[in-house]
Amino acid sequence: MSDPETPDETPKKKTRTIKVDYLARVEGEGALHLQVKDGVVEDVKLKIFEPPRFFEAFLQGRAFREAPDITARICGICPVAYQMSACNAVENAAGVTIDGPIRELRRLLYCGEWIESHGLHVFMLHAPDFLGYESAIAMAKDHRDIVQMGLKLKKVGNDIGTFLGGREIHPVNVKVGGFYKTPRKGDFAALAESLKWAADAAEKTVAWVSELPFPDFDQDYEFVSLSHPGEYPMNHGRIVSNRGLDIEVADYENHFEEEHVPYTNALHSVHKGHGAYFVGPMARYSQSFDRLTPRAQAAALAAGLEKTCRNPFKSIIVRSVEILYACEEALRVIADYEEPDAPAVEVDATGGTGYGCTEAPRGLLYHRYSVGDDGLITTAKIVPPTSQNQKQIEDDLWKFVPQYIHLSDDQLQWHCEQAIRNYDPCISCATHFLKIKREEVTS
Repeated sequence: MSDPETPDETPKKKTRTIKVDYLARVEGEGALHLQVKDGVVEDVKLKIFEPPRFFEAFLQGRAFREAPDITARICGICPVAYQMSACNAVENAAGVTIDGPIRELRRLLYCGEWIESHGLHVFMLHAPDFLGYESAIAMAKDHRDIVQMGLKLKKVGNDIGTFLGGREIHPVNVKVGGFYKTPRKGDFAALAESLKWAADAAEKTVAWVSELPFPDFDQDYEFVSLSHPGEYPMNHGRIVSNRGLDIEVADYENHFEEEHVPYTNALHSVHKGHGAYFVGPMARYSQSFDRLTPRAQAAALAAGLEKTCRNPFKSIIVRSVEILYACEEALRVIADYEEPDAPAVEVDATGGTGYGCTEAPRGLLYHRYSVGDDGLITTAKIVPPTSQNQKQIEDDLWKFVPQYIHLSDDQLQWHCEQAIRNYDPCISCATHFLKIKREEVTS
């Protein structure tokens, strides 16, 4: 791959059709179709062609207590997010609010997921784009210490998952109402030491990524995220936007809807009457900067971020800030932890309908379940962050591609991949894998 910044003039008085046949997986398998005529972008389609996975159908007829374990299998990178949203929805259906040590332990488990997921994205998947490498393996030849630090940071997040969840992938210790088993206060010593190192490493990461080359691409986004008055949003809060939205989680479907788009198997989510919107770290950061820790705030400002970030390419800095925050928040939970009287509370969602939202590493994750009188789930709805960001990703490409029309196909492909990866849509789609087919048709 040549330097993505090197211009390679391409004749403009032609129609260029660029087909990226396999965008690996954006929560499945996807592709990119881009058509340019006489230097003007005429068509952009982010296609997701994986067959439907039917998780909502799988849940029908299953006991409501099974929801966390079933939904965790949706994603191997953010299973905790699916478990927590499922638990919140089922508990909401039962009219049960979880607080105290169990609530704090759930937040700690979520911190682990943010650390491992953001760490993987920042070091292994996104940084190679900025530095001109095909992969993190290639990058490691010149930046060995950086890659090793990233892997160690990711492991700290995974260790939290193992400690609280029973294993790194698809935790088995989470249940509706709490946990099957909770730790003793003295059990955290080794984890706390690892987190102290991780916080320092995360602060160095913020400074390192701030020096990467960023395109000038500030946009006027509608940011949507959870908001909580007493904490940086993760597992609880109201759904808010920077354009005046402020609703309870139960009102989500009154304001957002999924639309079928003919060229993709994945639904596009839109804010009714507004269109595309942006979920994820930039939305959280821009709407809850004042609830970050002082150290995380200082690191962000020192890295050149303002309190609102509108350049999606700088999301790599925001994710790094969130790693630092998650490390510090995890240390706070450990320091304040008091053993609960029981690892879980009793929950009976029979005959109820409940709603749950949490902040997955990639953004807002919505669940809704209705439970029959027999305790079995009758209907389920799950809206992942990738679905919610899909239309916004396309909108970015419509605006971003014209800046790079003059580049060769492989260079233009590089920039398009990078723009898509700003959203960290899926672990698989964030690898350097694209195949490109170019058609030239004279006007």
